[in-house]
Amino acid sequence: MKRKEFIKMCGILGVGLPMHLSLAACGKDDDIKDPPGKVIVIGAGPAGLSAAYLLRQRGIEVQVLEAAGYHGGRVKTNTDFADFPIPLGAEWLHVEKTVLDEIINDNAVSVDVNTTPYNPAVDYGLFEGTRISIEEVGFTIDQKFVNGSWLNFFDQYIVPSVADVISYNKVITSVDYAGEQVLVSTSDEEFTADKVIVTVPVKMLQNGAISFTPALPGQKAAAINDVTVWDGCKAFIEFSEKFYPAFTAFDIVPESAGQKLYYDAAYGQQTDQNILGLFAVGTGTLPYVQLSDTELIDYMLAELDAIFDGKASANYVKHLFQNWNEEPYANGAYVYDHENWRRVRRLGESVDNKLFFAGDAYTTGEDWGSVHAAARSARRAVDEMLG
Repeated sequence: MKRKEFIKMCGILGVGLPMHLSLAACGKDDDIKDPPGKVIVIGAGPAGLSAAYLLRQRGIEVQVLEAAGYHGGRVKTNTDFADFPIPLGAEWLHVEKTVLDEIINDNAVSVDVNTTPYNPAVDYGLFEGTRISIEEVGFTIDQKFVNGSWLNFFDQYIVPSVADVISYNKVITSVDYAGEQVLVSTSDEEFTADKVIVTVPVKMLQNGAISFTPALPGQKAAAINDVTVWDGCKAFIEFSEKFYPAFTAFDIVPESAGQKLYYDAAYGQQTDQNILGLFAVGTGTLPYVQLSDTELIDYMLAELDAIFDGKASANYVKHLFQNWNEEPYANGAYVYDHENWRRVRRLGESVDNKLFFAGDAYTTGEDWGSVHAAARSARRAVDEMLG
């Protein structure tokens, strides 16, 4: 198994090789070549929150319009299932922990976030029934948040600075950038700004959730329409006994079709609960997303019983399922287009110096599909906007 193919299994936003690129400082007092009067950010996921946070650091008026009734997007987290946060979306930190300081962008703030890497001396996995080590798959830099999540990080360090400018339940249907100002509309409201940062998941744009006037340029529209966005789902199962290793991976053919991985979701947590997670994207989501809840747990337990000698059914307590295809403001997991970085780069290109794009897919084409990539894309969009 190639390292990059295994790393893609590591979370709803966990695709792509970790890139150890440091973010250029976005100082609060830097000269701004052409400061906009007002910026609208569409979406309050990691990219939208990061963009709004950086703009406010620079003294720019900003308004965030979020379709859902909550912020966070695909770092959605459940706090009821276990005595530690369950990340229903993005779960791992795929680069050095210093990226958290870079996102905060303030030397006066000391980051207090606990993470844990895997232990190559102890931890191991199964791949198609064969034992494999952490080193074999290069799964050594990745870390899990300890009794926390990506959402907890944003809630603690980013959201307090922008909470007063987030408007919820604002489902954007159109963006008109033909005039001097940009007109952003819902079904019954209109908002105007000098510039707009779009952080809507690519699948939403593919599905025509937002119309643009004038239409987006040909290459930009083609990149949006042609890029592959994987389906995605996650499940979590509590057991009364821990009978499984750090991860159990499955072979999906071809590799570009999807991935599937069971993993120890309680790894490193301060808990006595035994929680096994399922991560699946692309064709790896089949048949999970087609089953009723009763059929789903029966299928997963039977699948695990075959691997672990019936221990799954014998120790089952409860389960939780997250289907990202059915999330109304996501429609899927993340972009998989690892052989076409140029197309991904086009996703991140701005339009007419009025529309800017940020998110896990709207990058420079060097790294995408993760929370840190979303934050870096927000930095790039803000830097470009402010000259």
